[in-house]
Amino acid sequence: MKAIVLVGGEGTRMRPLTFTTPKQLLPLLGAPIFEDVVSHLGDHGVTEIMLSLGYLPNAFIEQYPNGECRGVALRYAVEPSPLDTAGAIAFAAQDFIADESFVVVNGDVLTDLDLTQLIEFHQASGAQGTIALHPVADPSRFGVVPTDEDGRVIAFVEKPPADEAPTNQINAGTYVFEASVLDRIPLGERVSIERATFPEMVSDKVLFAKSDASYWLDTGTPASYLQAHADLLSGARQGAQGLVGGSFVGEHAEVAAATLVSSSIGAGSLLRAGVEVRDSVLLPGVSVGEGSTIEGSILGNNVTVGAGTSIRNLSVIGDGVEIPAGVTIDGESISA
Repeated sequence: MKAIVLVGGEGTRMRPLTFTTPKQLLPLLGAPIFEDVVSHLGDHGVTEIMLSLGYLPNAFIEQYPNGECRGVALRYAVEPSPLDTAGAIAFAAQDFIADESFVVVNGDVLTDLDLTQLIEFHQASGAQGTIALHPVADPSRFGVVPTDEDGRVIAFVEKPPADEAPTNQINAGTYVFEASVLDRIPLGERVSIERATFPEMVSDKVLFAKSDASYWLDTGTPASYLQAHADLLSGARQGAQGLVGGSFVGEHAEVAAATLVSSSIGAGSLLRAGVEVRDSVLLPGVSVGEGSTIEGSILGNNVTVGAGTSIRNLSVIGDGVEIPAGVTIDGESISA
């Protein structure tokens, strides 16, 4: 089975971290989020992935110069200009997808979806395309997908008001397609799969969907990025290894003089005496001065924090920023 992984977005909601790093390459307990996605695909029989690249494409090529990740072969398709979801899929599928079923996933979504079961449902239904659905409390930020009793999609409603949503089942960003779907997408044009391709397929009664209530998280915001770490550190999602007292500590990080609570500390970081880090993520090379506290925040690569500083309430500090001693940063985003 082949898959196309969409990783071309600019990650604007994750700025300033994404000024220098694609959001899918931000670390999750020391390894890029992208590798979690690849591992999941590999566990369900995917042997080759085409990366649909747009923003900072060289970062992926340099990260995986041998064209392999977690035992899965990687290939690269770099968009000449933004093509939106359907356009990106069609562009990436050139010379990659022949007359075969294939999988498409968003590269910043973490899921424990039973992909094998989804593929089997797709094949049994005779669908041209099948969407993985996930139930959520508030569907207003997502594409809502009502179906009939057979799983055939009867509408595709993009980001409806919460009180008008016909269902709480949302588009979870994993698709199984037949190659014939590509005939619906003009090559080289900017086309939205949610607003153009899917409604056309609904009209033709060839789009199906299947719900799965297993773990699912869109990591595209600072809050959800922190949540992804919290879920692993707390055991709400399985997979965390090498924890120290309920926190993750990367190689060569010096943290013995600090207090850590449900946090991830990047490789080579230095936390001096009296430092307290709670519910936070520090990327590699962070240096924190004596007596500082960091709570519910994210610090980018090689950030320096002066002594006696407080960083809290979902503050996001970009790569290389130097924070003076004794200041309080409350819910701010700061870039170099």
